[in-house]
Amino acid sequence: MHIAVAGNIGCGKTTLTNMLAKHYGWEPRFESVEYNPYLADFYADMARWSFNLQVYFLNKRFKDIVEIGKSDKYIIQDRTIYEDARIFAPNLHDQGLMSDRDFDNYQDLFDLMTTLVKMPDLLIYVRASVPTLVAQIQKRARGYEQQIKLDYLQGLNDKYENWIKDYKGKLLIIEGDTCKFGDNPEDFRWVTDHIDAELFGLFPFESEATTGKEIAG
Repeated sequence: MHIAVAGNIGCGKTTLTNMLAKHYGWEPRFESVEYNPYLADFYADMARWSFNLQVYFLNKRFKDIVEIGKSDKYIIQDRTIYEDARIFAPNLHDQGLMSDRDFDNYQDLFDLMTTLVKMPDLLIYVRASVPTLVAQIQKRARGYEQQIKLDYLQGLNDKYENWIKDYKGKLLIIEGDTCKFGDNPEDFRWVTDHIDAELFGLFPFESEATTGKEIAG
């Protein structure tokens, strides 16, 4: 079983991945951030390093998803291969930070890779506004992330929304501005109740504190 958590930079997807892995006993797969050889250079000069960074992420996530497909375990993945190609690379291209030549090359590589992999059994999308993203980015205080521009985050958010509205698989949306699953046990219970409903057919608990939004694919 492959469960994936999607969302913009600072939305809380890594926190949620950790919490769900612990709650269910699932095996987590995390995005390569701390040991990424391109990330600091990318935030310092996006136009120079955008193609290198995106190919690095694509390569790492393709390896992960091939391994997930061979596993008989429940695996929860922090960010998907689809986000790289449908959100991050197009956003860089639209903002003039990736050339037409590099973008076309990247898309051809992605299209080939996705013929060999399956969609997640459940996608969990953490939606959050730019002010929420900025607050979370400032809170975790990664030096290289402090250079991220607001228009870059907004561009990513716009592309996430376009991607999600046409997503064909099983989907759970969490409203990250109000569903504080990392701090509020009731909010986290809302998340796990709806995951139980999507994956195991269990009736979700509902209360006046419900703060998320569920969409079944």
